[in-house]
Parts: sequence; C-alpha cells; structure tokens
Amino acid sequence: MRLVIIEDDPLLLENLTLLLRGEEGITVSGSYRSAEDAMKALKHASPEVMLTDLGLPGMSGVELIKKAKEDMPSLEIMAHTVFEDRERVFSAIKAGASGYILKGSTPREIIESIHSLYKGGAPMSPKIARKIIHEFQDDNTGQQFLLTQRETEVVKRVEEGLTYKEIGERLSISTHTVHTHIKNIYEKLQAKDRNDAINKARKKGII
Repeated sequence: MRLVIIEDDPLLLENLTLLLRGEEGITVSGSYRSAEDAMKALKHASPEVMLTDLGLPGMSGVELIKKAKEDMPSLEIMAHTVFEDRERVFSAIKAGASGYILKGSTPREIIESIHSLYKGGAPMSPKIARKIIHEFQDDNTGQQFLLTQRETEVVKRVEEGLTYKEIGERLSISTHTVHTHIKNIYEKLQAKDRNDAINKARKKGII
C-alpha cells in the first residue's frame, strides 16, 4: 500500500516514517509536518492510506481529513492522536476517518491497525471503541422510545409551531391534555423551554 504520514512533531514523524518504511507491504510515499504541505502533495503521492495527527498547526487534522476525503474518496484515513474527547473523535470520524488510534500505541499496534484499515477494517484503540459504544448506549439506545406515542405526536406538532389549541384540534384532545403532555415531555427531556425540548427531541432521534 502507498501511505502518507502527517505529523507536526519532527521526531515522531521521523520515527513513524522509519517504522513504516521497514514494514513489508507498505510504501511511505510522503511525510509531512502540516496539512497544507500534505494537500499540495497528495495527488502526486497518490496514497491509498493516510495516517494523520489531529492537532496540526494551521489547518487542523479534522479539516485535512475532510478535504482529503473530498478529493480522494477511496483514501483510507487513520487518525493518530493524543485526543480522546468525544467531540474530536466524532468530528474525525464524521469527516471521513475510518480508524482512530491513540499516540502511545505500540509499533506493532500501529502497523496492525494500518493493515486492518487497508483491508477494509475500522481499527480503533480500545479506549476509543469503548467511548463510541458508550455514546450509543447513553444517547441512542431506547432514547427514541423515551416519550409515549402520544407525547411524540405532540412534540412533533410543537416543532411545527402549532399552539396548544391547534395541537388539541389536530389530535382531537383538549387543550388541558395538551398542556399535561407538554409538561411530561419537558420533564422527560429535561428541557427548560419549547426550543430546548425540540432540540433535545431531535438529538435523541425522537423527531
């Protein structure tokens, strides 16, 4: 496979390049210290796999992933970073990374992860994989069933901008009943107002 490495730490970049050049089946076709340098050289390097840091100077690693994936949709991308916070992990994956390994991984773990990525896998450091599993368990599992069917119908009408009276007429229930449903919806979603309830219902996949 043809691989490029983007890492702003010169010593780590040198070590990664030496490590991966010595691995059978891998050709390092470029090593860069910034996203800008990488973007200029990508087409010439024709990589199949990219290993990139996220905390780069100038253009971030996440931006690089997004732009590189737009230019080369078949490019397999692995984030190699110290960041393990939710926002960074999901931003990198959403941008187009199919692998995410933490710095501090052993040379063998890095090599095996790259081979796995190239073969169609989605290698991740165990800590990152667990975070993603917890994210789905915490936010999605059962969340769409948090509200009753009637409460879901009510919050959908709220999203449409209908008044309590209009919701009651639409669903053939009294305004008082609508008010009760709204109160229960706020409590279940822990929402402080109408907009907050709508936003939280969207985030949880209810509407």
